[in-house]
Amino acid sequence: MELHRKKHGFSNWLIHLWFIVFSLFCIIPFLYVISISFSKETDIALHGYQLIPKTFTTFAYEYLFESPKVLISSYLVSIAVTVLGTILSLIITAKLAYVLSRKDFRGSKPMSFFVFFTLLFSGGLVPWFILIKNFLHIDDTILSLILPYVIMPWHVLLMKGFLSDIPPALIESGKIDGAGEWRIFYNIILPISKPAMATLGLFIAFVYWNDWYLALLYIDSPNLVPLQYMLYRIMNNIQFLSTSLQSGNISIDLSKMPNETARMAMAMLAAGPILFVFPFFQKYFIKGLTVGAVKG
Repeated sequence: MELHRKKHGFSNWLIHLWFIVFSLFCIIPFLYVISISFSKETDIALHGYQLIPKTFTTFAYEYLFESPKVLISSYLVSIAVTVLGTILSLIITAKLAYVLSRKDFRGSKPMSFFVFFTLLFSGGLVPWFILIKNFLHIDDTILSLILPYVIMPWHVLLMKGFLSDIPPALIESGKIDGAGEWRIFYNIILPISKPAMATLGLFIAFVYWNDWYLALLYIDSPNLVPLQYMLYRIMNNIQFLSTSLQSGNISIDLSKMPNETARMAMAMLAAGPILFVFPFFQKYFIKGLTVGAVKG
């Protein structure tokens, strides 16, 4: 009995040690990003990346906040696109996944194959661009940043896998009580799908928040530029100026031009809201990933 306790304690110690080491591998790079964003560009060039800045400075952030109205406007656009896009995509994805998960629906398998096929093969950039610009005429509007990602095959299949575990008897009991399909979906299916909906909503929010490509394709108005695309343009401008400085075409002090520090500062600005929101969804996120994994 004593030997069993020692083995059990040793195995727990190894498990704890593994998770501590794994956590350090996740935390230390993040600390490096914070440190570099508050470092001087010359210190990085001379000494490389340091976990503690040799010279603490907020110059990279001051450089990015030279036009605060533009940055705030980009933040508001990204927040609006993320919130509206996540809600719309979550509702439509859940409805489509529910239809595909119903075993009594004859078109379930053909439609599931169609969704899976689009996961492997897409129409390409040119048809996508023609559809948005020439047929729907929603280019340079906020809809062009939302509609292309409303239905994503992987999210549909993920939600379908969760809904397939719901007992058919639960749906039948709703029908016996006189509930229609819409009432069954909204009053029975959605309430018991909160963990999956929260997990899927987090995935969708990541897609919308991190996207800059749609803005590159469709947005011309400066008032509709999202945060990621605005930071992408700033980074391109910095790279252009750095290249010009190296070629000798522009006479500016290179030490006053942030490069790596600006990259890390932009990473912090872009990741900040997501890092703030994630803890509120953590319990649903973990439950949504594990629910349905073990069937009784």
